[in-house]
Amino acid sequence: MEEGILSTLIQFYDPLYHCFTFPDYQLLPILEEYSSIIGLLITGRVPFTGLEQDPKPCEIAKSTYLRKGEIEKNMVTKGGLPGLPAEFLIEKALTLSQERKEEDFEAIFALLVYGLFLFPNINKFVDMNAIKIFMKKNHVPTLLGDTYYSIHHRNSNGKGIVTCCTPLLYKWYISHLPDTSEFWSQKEGLKWSHKTMTLTNVEIVWTNNHLCNMKTLDCYGNFPNAPLIGTKRAINYSPVLARR
Repeated sequence: MEEGILSTLIQFYDPLYHCFTFPDYQLLPILEEYSSIIGLLITGRVPFTGLEQDPKPCEIAKSTYLRKGEIEKNMVTKGGLPGLPAEFLIEKALTLSQERKEEDFEAIFALLVYGLFLFPNINKFVDMNAIKIFMKKNHVPTLLGDTYYSIHHRNSNGKGIVTCCTPLLYKWYISHLPDTSEFWSQKEGLKWSHKTMTLTNVEIVWTNNHLCNMKTLDCYGNFPNAPLIGTKRAINYSPVLARR
């Protein structure tokens, strides 16, 4: 990733409208874009809300191929949330790999990715929220929602860093930046903040490869220049980009 691009993007986040507001345009990631980037379909399951009841050890065992007794023995509480130590899961994954139990290994490995990289909370610990998100198997809304939450939380506090899904956010953002050698050249020594500030709505890439199979509208009712986007199967269109 080019240094400075994401930090510049976060500075333009508008907590009131939940989008990135630049001098001449606005951008916001949507489900369809994230779905296309990561190559996963948007399912009809309800995304994670945080209000769900904690699954029982037998339910966790069914999703992870762990034994109920193993889960009960290793389940501990940190930061007010129950969960499983990463050390236990890593050791279990290594054992399964040596035993060539690929399906079991992949489930534990995926759970570790969820707990340590996608939705980290406590160091070296996969908490119950990460476990519940993993068990829901509704990745796209969860990833997009957590991206917004992480950015909004940082913006509200005025400090901290955005740790969730930064590669995905980065890939989404650069897909809307001009694909020209002049823009990406470092010869002039311009900071990314200056490059971004000088872009106009004409230079921004409003539709790209992520949207090639989707229907795009140029206006909505009496609101011109507010492109809307949705899958061809969708009944309601959801806003993706808006020019000022």
